[in-house]
Amino acid sequence: MNKQELVSALSEELKKDGIEITKKDTFTVVDRLFEIIQDELKKGDGKIQLVGFGTFGVKTRAGRRGRNPQTGKEIQIPSTKVPFFRPGKGLKEMVK
Repeated sequence: MNKQELVSALSEELKKDGIEITKKDTFTVVDRLFEIIQDELKKGDGKIQLVGFGTFGVKTRAGRRGRNPQTGKEIQIPSTKVPFFRPGKGLKEMVK
């Protein structure tokens, strides 16, 4: 499922619940939701916990030694921050 398909599915589900919203407005809502998640994660130690669904967060990957594949020379790879998603119990149970 891509973003456009997600927007269409959300729009249809909202219509089933009696909420009339255009696909354009639904697209805006989805975009803003992603922006909020990204802004929180940009803070570095930001964390978004959605009980039953999962947790978005940031981990620090430690620096380490590596090798340049072309020269074989050893290099130092610096530490970096990476986003992660950890599924919640409810989502894990649903997928089983």
